Amino acid sequence: MSDVDPSIVAARTEVDRTRTRLIATARELQDRLSPQTLARDIWEGAKEKGAGLAEEAVDAVRKRPVVAGGVIAALALFLGRDPIMDYAAKLLNGKDEPAKPAKRATRTAKPRKTPKSTAKAKPTATENVE
Repeated sequence: MSDVDPSIVAARTEVDRTRTRLIATARELQDRLSPQTLARDIWEGAKEKGAGLAEEAVDAVRKRPVVAGGVIAALALFLGRDPIMDYAAKLLNGKDEPAKPAKRATRTAKPRKTPKSTAKAKPTATENVE
């Protein structure tokens, strides 16, 4: 029994090494694809992207402070348009209470007229007239 072919021993050794590498690769893949690892990688990527965007915004403001101030002022006016309009109406009316905002005109759908059952409907251009 001690007479084992050396090629068989070499093949078994190679199989053991290959099996060990395969198991190590499977464990590495399992670690890479675990939910905790994926969530951590996504979080790190989002933090890096956010930091990059913040840096670009700061650089843009440093290059053009007047434009940045104008954009911020326009945004503030847009967001505060209702209180500003109420205050302006109050100043113009000279009253302590702001004027009630005007109601916006809305269009309502008109009910369709249905043809009377006794009246003969006019033929359309696509219908043949006899």
